[in-house]
Amino acid sequence: MSTKQIQGELWSTSPKDWASYFEPSFLPLYKKVLQELELSEDQLLLDAGCGAGLFSTMVNQTGAQVIGVDAAAGLLDIARHRNSKNSFLEEDLEKLPFQDGFFDVVAGFNSFQYAGDFSTSISEAARVLKPGGRLVIGIWDKPELSEATQILKAIGGLLPPPPPGTPGPFALSEDGKVESICEQAGLRVIHRTQVGCPLFYRNLAEGISSFMSTGPAAAAGKHHDEMRIRETIAKALQNFRLVDGMYHLQNQFLLFIAEK
Repeated sequence: MSTKQIQGELWSTSPKDWASYFEPSFLPLYKKVLQELELSEDQLLLDAGCGAGLFSTMVNQTGAQVIGVDAAAGLLDIARHRNSKNSFLEEDLEKLPFQDGFFDVVAGFNSFQYAGDFSTSISEAARVLKPGGRLVIGIWDKPELSEATQILKAIGGLLPPPPPGTPGPFALSEDGKVESICEQAGLRVIHRTQVGCPLFYRNLAEGISSFMSTGPAAAAGKHHDEMRIRETIAKALQNFRLVDGMYHLQNQFLLFIAEK
């Protein structure tokens, strides 16, 4: 089974919960990107790993055109419902179905690191960019800088050790890694910053549903019953319980903008 098939299946397990509870945490990142890009009506953007289409919806509001691709059919269904006038395709980031120099902007949030070979996925993004086009990469910062890491680590404890080279949420977080891969693909990083993307839940049930919608939790479901996974998440979340049963986790993302 290809990386596309594996990741597509995992991230289609609970698409509605992902769209409701986890995806909104990326809003600060999306807003920052749109401020930096200053998109116009004559531009075309590829949302690479578009998920449930929240960023694509925000791009629509700028007047720019957008096409989305993702491996997860369940998330694409939500993206199409949100944006009925846009095209959303079930495709692989390592083999994009577009001609060279097709897009003004390619943006990937929490996506490139899940490609089987992220160097290839970045090269594909560069290929479909016009000369002078921009590539946006939004990824988790180092694990110790995000509190969600503790929940993901607890879920990971339910899984067998992954094969060497298996993609994960922090695969590109190492200092200088993104810059090096971009340079090899003929891209120059022109902007790098950190963006806080907190998770907030009104109650424990929301927090559990949020993390149950992630790929790692779906993978754990192949080895344990659902109750075991939910109990593991609930226990890990207790460190982040606030007053009135609310939960808050502060997370940090890295934002890169590279130019072709």
